[in-house]
Amino acid sequence: MIRYIGLRLLLALPALWLILTMVFLLAHIVPGDPVQQMLGEGARPEDIVAMRHTLGLDRSIAVQYERYFVSVLHGNLGESFRFQQPVTDVILSHYPATLELAIVSLLVCAAISIPAGILAAAKRGTRADHAVGVFTLLGLSVPNFALGPLLILLFSVRIGWLPVSGRGGAAHMILPAVTLGAALAAILTRMVRAAVMEELASDYVRTARAKGLTESAVLWRHAFRNALVPTLTIIGLQFGTLLAGAIITETIFSWPGIGRLTVQAIQSRDFPLLQGCILLIAVTYVAVNLATDFVYALVDPRVRLE
Repeated sequence: MIRYIGLRLLLALPALWLILTMVFLLAHIVPGDPVQQMLGEGARPEDIVAMRHTLGLDRSIAVQYERYFVSVLHGNLGESFRFQQPVTDVILSHYPATLELAIVSLLVCAAISIPAGILAAAKRGTRADHAVGVFTLLGLSVPNFALGPLLILLFSVRIGWLPVSGRGGAAHMILPAVTLGAALAAILTRMVRAAVMEELASDYVRTARAKGLTESAVLWRHAFRNALVPTLTIIGLQFGTLLAGAIITETIFSWPGIGRLTVQAIQSRDFPLLQGCILLIAVTYVAVNLATDFVYALVDPRVRLE
């Protein structure tokens, strides 16, 4: 078990270095001059030169990368051009909102998709299976940037049940969580259905039925338990997708998280803040994949042996 975990951690180090390098390069590829954005169009040329020197933007890309890499290793992500605060402080003030939204969206996704997938597998070819198929088709067809405004028009503008935007109580969470979780629930439902159907066709399931076990015991204690590994794979990947996909959803619902902060950093050409946001999302994605690998080892001992 320790060897398995250590190997996964070693494999994550090159991925983190590549992420760090790509984040730096992508931030500098973004068109626009952050100094011009900060000082305005009427700034004097000498003020622009002085500001670029102060921020270190007049140095070569190689020198900037070296300074950035060393700073990140020391836990320093720089200072935000826009907020005039350390990037770490700005990100930490917004990250809980994104995590909160992602976790609730994932719970909504799992609560819908796991029972629906098991139902579709147990009732294969029936009306229930066809109804689940229609639900997954709709979930995959409607993107979140279209579903979000539709939910706002229906439940906020027309009916008036839920708030339009912002972060407050549980009511503010419903529409963003449903918007984020709908498409992912459709994907997970199909995965659960396929995995459970494969297990239901196995010999050990026929043996369990021959011993007189009830259908619910066969489904939940045997078929679904052995279908957990591919299900956990999708759930782990979806959590990282939720963090990345929250950029659009947070902008639609004015949710004060990392996604909306990333959009603001792009608009203001705030390189340090943009690098910090993307780096945090990528590192979180890698961390979730590592956690998924650890859960594999707990759920299926065969993973540890391999």
